Amino acid sequence: MASYLQIENISKSYGPKVLFDRIGFNINEGDKIALIAPNGTGKTSLMRILAGKDKSDSGGSIKFLKQIRIAFLEQEYDFDPEARVYDQVVASSQEFMAGLDDDRLFEYELRIRQFLTSFSLGDGSQKMKELSGGEVKRVALTQMLATEADFFIMDEPTNHLDLDAIEFLEGYLKKSRCTLFMVTHDRYFLDRVCNTVMEMDHGAIYIYRGDYENYLVKRQERIDNYNAETDKVRNILRRELEWIHATPCARSGKAKYRKDAFYELKDRAEQVYTSSKVTFSDVGGASRLGSKIINCKDVDFWYDDKCYLSHFTYNFQRYERVGIVGRNGVGKSTFINLLTGSDGEGGTLTGVIDRGESLRIGYYHQSGMKFDEDQTVLETVNDTHLLSQFLFPHDMLSNRISKLSGGEKRRLYLLTILMQQPNLLILDEPTNDLDIVTLNVLEEYLQAFKGSLIIVSHDRHFLDRLVDHLFVFCGDGVVKDFIGGYSEYRSYIKDYEAEQKRLKDAADKAAKAAAQPARQQSQPAKRRLTWKEQRELESIESELASLNEEKDAIEQKLSGGTAAYEEIQKISLRFEEVKSLIDEKEMRWLELSDI
Repeated sequence: MASYLQIENISKSYGPKVLFDRIGFNINEGDKIALIAPNGTGKTSLMRILAGKDKSDSGGSIKFLKQIRIAFLEQEYDFDPEARVYDQVVASSQEFMAGLDDDRLFEYELRIRQFLTSFSLGDGSQKMKELSGGEVKRVALTQMLATEADFFIMDEPTNHLDLDAIEFLEGYLKKSRCTLFMVTHDRYFLDRVCNTVMEMDHGAIYIYRGDYENYLVKRQERIDNYNAETDKVRNILRRELEWIHATPCARSGKAKYRKDAFYELKDRAEQVYTSSKVTFSDVGGASRLGSKIINCKDVDFWYDDKCYLSHFTYNFQRYERVGIVGRNGVGKSTFINLLTGSDGEGGTLTGVIDRGESLRIGYYHQSGMKFDEDQTVLETVNDTHLLSQFLFPHDMLSNRISKLSGGEKRRLYLLTILMQQPNLLILDEPTNDLDIVTLNVLEEYLQAFKGSLIIVSHDRHFLDRLVDHLFVFCGDGVVKDFIGGYSEYRSYIKDYEAEQKRLKDAADKAAKAAAQPARQQSQPAKRRLTWKEQRELESIESELASLNEEKDAIEQKLSGGTAAYEEIQKISLRFEEVKSLIDEKEMRWLELSDI
C-alpha cells in the first residue's frame, strides 16, 4: 500500500494553550481515517495544516509522496449570496478547472450536475442566499466530490445535512476508492465509511485499525496498561523513597545517579491517566411535571403559500421521548417554535396549542446561544464546580467567549439550558459541533432524564439510543407517527418499498398474462400486410436508420467537450426526443413484423 502523506514534528499553539506538540503519522493510499479528539484540542487546526491552509508552529515536515489532488471541506463555506448555485460551484473551482482539457472539463461539469441532482438541488439555478444551511453544505459537497480528488479532507461533513443527504454521502464515500481524512461526530457514518480511527489525546497521536467499537476497546486497553505501568513505578518509588530516607546525605555522593533516577521516577509516578469526562450528575433533575404537557388539536400553519403543518392533533405525554425527522426545509424547526410559542409571526396559525401550567421548557436552539463574546466563561456561568464538570477547568474560566471553539460554546450553552431544570427538554440538532466523548455522556444523561424529551436530529445513533417513536415530516404539512427508532424506521421503509415493488411487478405480470390470451382470441388468422402497412414498414425502417445516425452524432458531440453550455442543453433535449422516437418506431415495427 503506497504512502500518500508523511507528517513529522508538527505543532500548534494559541497563546499559552498547546494544542499538539511535535506529532507525526503516516496516511496511506486507501486509508479512510476518522480523527477523534475533544473539542478545543486542535482537530480543525490539524486539518487546516494538512490542507495547506495553515502552518505548523515548530516547522516539521508534511510530505506528499505522490502527485495527488487534494480537496478540503471546511465547516464554513465561503460563497457569493447573489450567485446561482451552479455558477457558485464553478466560480469556486477555477483553480481546479484551469488544469483540465476540454474533455475533462465537460466531464467535470457533467459531474457537478449529477451531484446537484443527487443532493436534491435541482438544476442549480437557485440563488445561494435563498438556501438553508443544509443546502449550502450540499453545494460545498458538490464542489468537492465532483473534483474526484485523490485525497479528501473533511471537517464535519454531515453537519446540517438531512438524513437522505447523509445516507447518499455515506454510500458514495463507502464505494469510492478515495483516501479520506475527516472529523465527524456521527458514529454510524464513521463506522460505515472509515477503516481507521485516529485519536489525538494529551498531545499525542494513536492509530486504531477497525471500527468505532474496536477503537473503544483498544483505547481502554491502552489506558489500563498505562495506569498499570504507573502502579509498578509507584511500587519502585516507594522502595527508593525508603532508601533515600535511610541514606545519610554525607554518604550519598556515590549514589548521585540513583538520586537523579528517584526524581525521574517521582515525576512518572504522578502521571496517572485520567480521561476528560463531562458529568451531568450535579446539574439537577427535572422540575415536577403535571399531567398536561402540550396538547395540539387540528393545528394548521401556513407561511405565504407553503403549508408546514396540516390538521396536526396530538397530546404529548409525561416522560415521552419523541424524535423529529424529515428533509431540510420541511418545517421541523418551525414545528418546535410553534410548540414553544416562540414563532408564528408572518404566518397563519389555526387550531389549538394548549400548554400545561407546570410546564418548564428547556429549548436548545439549533442556532445556539447569542453569547456576549467579551464576557469570560465564569461571567457567563458563575459556578466553578459545574463548569469543571463540563470540561471547563480553572485555567479556562477567565477565557473570553470569543476564544472558545464552536464545540466549547455549544457545551457551555447546553449547561445554561440544563441549569434551568426543565421538565420538557427540546433539543434542535444538539449533536452539531459536539465531540463524540461529550455526545456519549450527553446520551447517558438524557437516558436518565426525568422529564419529557423532544429531539430534532439527523444523528441516527443519537435517535436510536434515546427516542421511543418518531414524527416523520413528509412535506406539505403531513406528519406521520412511527413507533420505534430511526434504524427501525429506515428498515420499515426499505421493506415497504420492496414490498410495493414486488406487488407492482406481480400486478404487471398478471395483467400481461391476462391480456395475452385475449389478444390471441381476438386476432384473426395470420394475414398478409396491406399495401399501406407495407409502405409504413418500409418508411419506419428508413426513419429508424436516420434516427440512429442522429443519435450517434449527438452522442459524439456530447462526449467531444467542444460544445458551448447553451448548445449542450439544446442537444441534450433533442437526444431525449430522438431516443423516445426510436422506441416508438421500434415498437410499431415489431407490431407490423408480427402480421
